[in-house]
Amino acid sequence: MHAQVVLFDGFDPLDVIAPFEVLHAGGTASAGALTVELVSAEGPREVVGGTGGLSLKATARLDPERADLIMVPGASGRVTEDDDNDTAPGGHGDESITVLLGRALETELPHLLEAGMKRPGLTMTTVCGGSLILAMAGLLEGRRATTHHMGMDLLDATGSTAVHARIVDDGDLVTGAGVTSGLDLGLYLLERELGPKIAHAVEQLFAYERRGVVWRDHGLVPAAL
Repeated sequence: MHAQVVLFDGFDPLDVIAPFEVLHAGGTASAGALTVELVSAEGPREVVGGTGGLSLKATARLDPERADLIMVPGASGRVTEDDDNDTAPGGHGDESITVLLGRALETELPHLLEAGMKRPGLTMTTVCGGSLILAMAGLLEGRRATTHHMGMDLLDATGSTAVHARIVDDGDLVTGAGVTSGLDLGLYLLERELGPKIAHAVEQLFAYERRGVVWRDHGLVPAAL
């Protein structure tokens, strides 16, 4: 199984690093059954994140034909949109999250993600505002998903059903909520794809216990509490 974690200008570093390290550890624990790499829509390049100018290197181009799993992070920047300046000094941290996500939508990224979502057997996953990129590209209509609590209204507005859960499993779409949910998402994906023994081994290695119930659309419908 091959996973590609997407980088775009202004990405949130923790959205990327947390699941990347979990998936990489899962690959080691499974003797290579899972591989993971950092990619961008443009191909190999240094990509500047939205926190303090921290950059990571994409080693390949996002390729929906080669990936079995694609993970899309959110952006890191100002919550407010006042006085945005595309050429502000100090890197992308001076810009709003809305501007950063909008800029990502102007690249080839949405087209590549659409191709991935149409490919049978590929699982699309997101952390935090990554689901907003899919939603704003018109790719989540009729789907169930989660995101950072401040973006839930946007999910609903774009035709998806926002679910207030830490992880939402909607079949070939698995989404995580706030930024730290990347750890939980990574561990859940290990359990789902490689089994609970691998997920448990990585959980022990990281000294971190997964949080929250994974929401899936089956079982009894709860009565009002």
